[in-house]
Amino acid sequence: MGFAIAVTKERRAGETRVAATPDSVKKLIALGAEVLVETGAGLSASIPDAAYVEAGAKIVPDARAAAAAADLLFKVRAPEADEIAALKSGASVAAMLDPFRERDTVKALADKGVTAYALEFVPRITRAQAMDVLSSQANLAGYRAVIEAAWVYGRAFPMMMTAAGTVAAAKVFVMGAGVAGLQAVATARRLGAVVTATDVRPAAKEQVESLGAKFVAVEDEEFKAAETSGGYAKEMSDAYKTKQAELVAAHIQKQDVVITTALIPGRPAPKLVSATHVASMKPGSVIVDLAVEQGGNCELARLGEVAETGNGVKIVGWPNLPGRVAADSSALYARNLLSFTGLLAKDGALAPDFEDEILKAACVTRGGEIVHAGLKA
Repeated sequence: MGFAIAVTKERRAGETRVAATPDSVKKLIALGAEVLVETGAGLSASIPDAAYVEAGAKIVPDARAAAAAADLLFKVRAPEADEIAALKSGASVAAMLDPFRERDTVKALADKGVTAYALEFVPRITRAQAMDVLSSQANLAGYRAVIEAAWVYGRAFPMMMTAAGTVAAAKVFVMGAGVAGLQAVATARRLGAVVTATDVRPAAKEQVESLGAKFVAVEDEEFKAAETSGGYAKEMSDAYKTKQAELVAAHIQKQDVVITTALIPGRPAPKLVSATHVASMKPGSVIVDLAVEQGGNCELARLGEVAETGNGVKIVGWPNLPGRVAADSSALYARNLLSFTGLLAKDGALAPDFEDEILKAACVTRGGEIVHAGLKA
């Protein structure tokens, strides 16, 4: 009885998160697991090896040693080739695999005989809320987007009345009112900005207004039907995009800060902010593009850069904003994984029920094959 869970250091450039915390380690051990942590795995998230040891984990010297002993490997990003090579056939991996863009990794996992779970495929149903990695990480991305905007913006966010005169409140426009967008709205409001937001999903209007922001959208019949059963935004028609772009063009030129958050699973990010829109903005304005890793919502965004335009607009293209709040994002992600592990473990052993709708949705490789319908070529 019992099973081994390995947690290895993230090796992707700029990835500061870790897949387990001392708190989650204690609870994983209570499920019957032995937890092996690669030395230094948590340092970038402010977790020293000693904290894992105190929680009951065993520290191992390198990723290969950890992976080789694992029945279940926890990662934030997809495992590297050497980690996959070290895994036992029949072992399992749970991570944000980014399977649409990491198809070679998915194939390598299948070829190794690994059962791999893409945590971003966990369905957005009530029973799976505690496992929803997209939401937990998007919350912090939305928060951090506003902090990055405030850092780059050369003025204050709140209105200030002083003896020397009045400082006007910043005008912040959030494009996309999903989890990240709503948190950006809430954070910008807390900082005292005048906030507006837009989204193609009708349900977003009430959510935006409940946070004290004004909703901006072309509210026609297409808009009223623009949401999938899974709660994601649908790709809109060209006609709607034209109308929305006209509304945005009139609104965006009055804004000091624009934060874009629109993503469509498995597709390039939709282009919401054109070069023409950017050219209409005031000098000193800031755009933060949360979708830059999937091509960007702003056509002038550059991955990993703060791009400066000729008219004095700065476009922030930092990837992995949750990684800039590594301690908190790791803690939330580790809790997501802990909840997910509750579906895999029974009576101190790994015994996943592959008929469970959550596991069925998340499982991408099993028995030497790619089993997810959306990934079969």
